[in-house]
Amino acid sequence: MASNNQEPPGILLNEGDTGVRVLSPSPGVKRRSLRNRRSEAMQDLPPSMRVRFILGEDADKPGQNEPRPIFSEMEEFKSEDGTDGEWKEVARWIKFEEDVEDGGNRWTKPFVGTLSLHALFEFRSALLNGTLMLEAEATTVEEVIKVIVDKVCSTHQLTADQKNQMMEVMSCPHRHLYEVQKSAPLLMSEKSRNSSAKNLTESRSKVGLTLPSVPSMTNAANAAKGNSPFMKKIPPGAEVNNVLVGEVDFLEVPVTAFVRLSKATILGDFAEVPLPSRFFFLLLGPKGQLEDYREVGRVVATLMSDEVFNAVAYRAKNRDHLLAGIDEFMDAVTILPPGEWDPSIRIEPPNNVPSQEPRKNPDKPPEEKEDPALEELKILESQGLVRTGRFFGGLIDDVKRKLPFYKSDFTDAFAVQSIASITFLYFASLSPIITFGGLLGDATENRLAALESLCAGCICGIIYSLFAGQPLALLNATGPVLVFEGILYSFCSKNGYDYLSLRAWVGVWMGVFMITLCAFEISAWVAFITRFTEENFALLIATIYVYKAIEKIIYIGIEYPLFPPEPKVNATDCYCYPSNDTLSYAQGEMGPYNWTGLPTNSCTEMWNGTLMGEDCFPKQWYPNVFLMSILLSVFTYSVCVTLKGMKHTLYFPYKVRCMISDFAVFIAICSMTGLDFYAGVQTPKLYVPSDFKPTWSGRGWIINPIHPDNPWWIIPGAMLPAALATILLFLDQQITAVIVNRKENKLKKGCGYHLDLFVLAILTALMGLMGLPWHVAGTVICINHVNSLKQESETAAPGEKPVFLGVREQRVTHLVIFLLVGLSVFMTPILKFIPMPVLYGVFLYMGTAPLSEMHFFDRLRIVFMPAKYQPDFNYLRKVPLKRVHMYTAIQLVCFAVLWVVKTNETISISFPLMLVIMIFIRKALDFVFTREELHVLDSVIPPFRRSKNPPQVESGTKSIVNGKGQSYSALPKNSSKVNISDEVARSGAWLHVNHSKSTFQDGTEMTSYRKKDYGDSKASDDESEPLTFLSGTKRIQIQPGTKHNQ
Repeated sequence: MASNNQEPPGILLNEGDTGVRVLSPSPGVKRRSLRNRRSEAMQDLPPSMRVRFILGEDADKPGQNEPRPIFSEMEEFKSEDGTDGEWKEVARWIKFEEDVEDGGNRWTKPFVGTLSLHALFEFRSALLNGTLMLEAEATTVEEVIKVIVDKVCSTHQLTADQKNQMMEVMSCPHRHLYEVQKSAPLLMSEKSRNSSAKNLTESRSKVGLTLPSVPSMTNAANAAKGNSPFMKKIPPGAEVNNVLVGEVDFLEVPVTAFVRLSKATILGDFAEVPLPSRFFFLLLGPKGQLEDYREVGRVVATLMSDEVFNAVAYRAKNRDHLLAGIDEFMDAVTILPPGEWDPSIRIEPPNNVPSQEPRKNPDKPPEEKEDPALEELKILESQGLVRTGRFFGGLIDDVKRKLPFYKSDFTDAFAVQSIASITFLYFASLSPIITFGGLLGDATENRLAALESLCAGCICGIIYSLFAGQPLALLNATGPVLVFEGILYSFCSKNGYDYLSLRAWVGVWMGVFMITLCAFEISAWVAFITRFTEENFALLIATIYVYKAIEKIIYIGIEYPLFPPEPKVNATDCYCYPSNDTLSYAQGEMGPYNWTGLPTNSCTEMWNGTLMGEDCFPKQWYPNVFLMSILLSVFTYSVCVTLKGMKHTLYFPYKVRCMISDFAVFIAICSMTGLDFYAGVQTPKLYVPSDFKPTWSGRGWIINPIHPDNPWWIIPGAMLPAALATILLFLDQQITAVIVNRKENKLKKGCGYHLDLFVLAILTALMGLMGLPWHVAGTVICINHVNSLKQESETAAPGEKPVFLGVREQRVTHLVIFLLVGLSVFMTPILKFIPMPVLYGVFLYMGTAPLSEMHFFDRLRIVFMPAKYQPDFNYLRKVPLKRVHMYTAIQLVCFAVLWVVKTNETISISFPLMLVIMIFIRKALDFVFTREELHVLDSVIPPFRRSKNPPQVESGTKSIVNGKGQSYSALPKNSSKVNISDEVARSGAWLHVNHSKSTFQDGTEMTSYRKKDYGDSKASDDESEPLTFLSGTKRIQIQPGTKHNQ
C-alpha cells in the first residue's frame, strides 16, 4: 500500500457495490510486490476481461509483438522399420482447415475445424505443465532444434540418452504434399542428401561437436523453392506456426514444448511456403496414441487461426496469458451435441465470418439504438435527399459531392470487367432503341423513327455520362414516352398542327419545369419512395421485358408459320395503276387494270404503273424459321444464365470463372449468331439504318419552333402536355435512380439526384429542338449495368467466400456504350448478321436477372413453400409469417393495378400518377403494420425533421475505467458471472487430464518443479515480464471445492 493510505491511479472496475483497484508502479514500491498485488486483483476476472487487458497492455507500442496472420502447418513424424524417418505434412490452416486425404496425394476441401474438448484440455495442460519459451533466440534450424531440446531436457522431461534421439528425430527431413509432383530421382537424391547430413550430425554429436547445418534445411535456394503458387493465397505479412506431432519408441510419456521466437526467421524447407517461422509446438509421445497427438495438434493450429488467441499468443508475456487466451476461447465456443451430429462431417465455411471485436472488447458499450426514422434520415442526408432550404441548394451540394471523384470516374474504369460490361450493355441498349424507333415511326408516320432514336441515344448517353451525378444509370426510351408521342401526334393530325414544332415547345417547357423542380429541391421527395414502391416498379418493368420477349418470339411464328400457306384460289386482289402520263396517251382506257397472274414487271414496262394488292406479291415462305427462333432464344438465355453463374461454381480457377461470367452475354450472342449462320435458316435479323439522314424527307436536324400552321397560343398551350410528360420523366428517372443508389450496392462516390434532373432537363429541351425522342433512365437496363460492374474480393485463403465490395463506379462504360450506339449506323455490315431471336433471349435474361435480388419476388415464392422448407430470411425471424403474407398480398395487388394501367394503351398515360398513388398507399401501411415490422420488410419513411428528444441509451450499465483513463459504460456480457477458468479447474475432465501431467521422465514431481522455477523469489527465464494472474503454487495442486484450488 502506498504511503498515507493513498493508492496511485490504476484500473477501476465497478461491479455493483464492490470495487477492486489494481495499482500501477509508484516510487518506493517494489516491482515484484506490485506484480503480486496485481495478480491477486486479476485472479477473479473472467477470461474475456483478462484477454482485453493483455491485448491492450502494449497496444500503444508499435512493433511490440504486433499480431500477424498465421499460416499453420502440422506435420507428423513417420518412421517405418529399417528406414529413416521424416516429417510428413498432414494438415494446414490459413483461416480454415485442410487435411491431406487418406490417399496422400491431394488436399481436402477447406472446412471449419471441430475440436475435441478433451484435446483442448490436453493442450491447456501442456501449456500449464510443459515447456514454454516465449522469447527464444534462434535464426537457423539447428539453433531452433538445439534450443527446444535443451529446454525440454532442463525441465527433466528427457534423459541424456533420449536427448540424442530427440535431436535425431528433430533433424529429420520434412516432406510436403506439393513435393509429390517432383520426379522420383530428385526425391531420392534429396532424401539421400538429407540422410547423409543427418548421419554426419549424429556422428559429430557423439564426440561432442556442434550440430552441423543440414544443407536441405538451411539452403536459401531450397527455401525459395517452396510452394510458391500457394503463396498468393496467404495474406501479406503472414508468419508460420509449425506444429510437429508424432510417436517414437524411446519415450514413455509425451513431451511437449510451445516456443515463440523473438524474431521470425525463414527455416528452409521446415514449412511448405517460404515464410518466416515464429511459433513451434512439439508433441512427441510413445506409440499407440498418434490419433490423440494429432487432435492436440489440430487444437493448436485452430487456436492460432483464431483472431483473438492469435493476438494473445503474440502479446503473451507468460504462461498465464496463454491460459487466459484458451479459457476465453472456450468461453466463446459453441457446443455440438454428440448425439445430434456426425464428427466425420466437414462443416462448410460460412459466407460471412462475424467480427471478433466483441471478444476483444467485451466491456465495450453497444452502439446506441437510434430511431429507425432518424437513421434513415441520416442516410438521406448523405445522399442529398434532405432539403437545404437554399435556391438550387441540392444541385450545388451534388456538384460539390461529385466533383472530387470526377477524375477517378475515368481512371477506375481501366479493368477487363468494364469491357465485358460494354459488350453486354451495347447490345442490350441497341436493340430496344431500334425497336422503339420502329414503333415510334409507325405512331408518327416516320417523323421520328429508328435513325432518330439512335441519334438521340448517342447524344443523350454521351452528355449524360459526362455530366450526370450518377453515370451508372443508363438512359433509354420507355413505353409511356411512346404512348405520349402517339397521343401528341394524333392531336396534331386531327387539328392540322405541325407535330415537330409543337413537340419542340413541349420539350422546352419540360426542360423549364425540370429546372424549376431542381431549383426548389423537389427531388428530395424521392425519399418517400421506399422499397415497397421501387420493387413494384422494378418487377413491373422486368415482367414487361419477359412478356415482350416471349411476345416477339410468338410474333415470329405468325410471320413465319411452320407450314407453307395454301395457294389462294381465284386470287383477284392485284391491280396495276398506270401513271397520269401514261393515261393521257391511252385511247379512252382508264385504269386500274386487273393484273392477277400476270408478270409483275410488265405493269411497269407497259403502263409505267404500280402494282397494288395482296395477291401481287405473295409472301415467300421459309422453312424452320419459327423453330430455329425458339431454339436461338432458349439457347441464348440458357448460355447467359449458365455462364453468368460460372463465377460461383467450382470449375476452373477463380480469375477464369470471373472472366467467363463477365463476358457471358457477349459469348452467348457470338456463339448463337455463329450457330444461326451455320444453320442457314432465314431468321429475322437486326435492322440498322445504313444512311445517316432524317427518315422523313420533310424535316431537318433542327426544328423550327415557329411554324405557320401553328397558332401563337400553341406556345403557352404546350405547357399542359409538358407538365404531364414532366411527371412521367421525373418519376421514371428518380425511381430508377433510387434503385441504383440503394445502400445494398455499397456505392462510395455519393448520389446526385438534383444534378441528374438538371442534366436531364437540358437534354429534354435539346431533344425537342432537334426533333429526337426523349430518353430517361431505364430501370431494367440500369439494374443490369450495376450488376455487370459489381466487385467481389478475390478469395485468398482456401475456403474463404468472396465478399461483395461494391460497384465499379465510373463513367467510361456509359460513354462508350452510347458512342457505339451512335456509330452503329456505320457498322451495319456486321450487325446485320445478328438474329433478332438472339436479342430476344438477351431480353429474357435481362428481365429475369434482377428477380433474384428482389425481396418482393422472394416473398412471392415463400407463399408456396411449407414453413419447414422456407429460407432463413431475416424478416421471417422478426415478423410473423401471416403478417409477411399480408404485406406481400397488398404489394401484389398494387403490382396488378400497375400492370393493368401500364399495358392498357388507353390509360397507360396515367401510369406516373399511379406511382404517386403507390407512395400514398405505402404511407397508409404505417397504420396497418408496426414500425418494427416495416423497418424489416421495407424501410421507415423518414420524418420531415429531426426529433428534439432522441432515444436514450438503456440504463443499468457498468462503468469501467482502465489505466489510460478510458471509460466504458456497458451492459454485462453475461449476467450469470460464470468464470470459465474456475469452472474448468473444477471439472472432472480437467482433473483427469492434468493429473496425468504431474510427473516427468525422471520421476520429478510437478509441484517441486513449479516451486523451483516459479517461486516467489525469482521469475522463470521463459517469461520476460511475468504479470501473472495466478500465483505459481496455485497452478500446481488443483483440488475441487476450494476457492483458489490450492
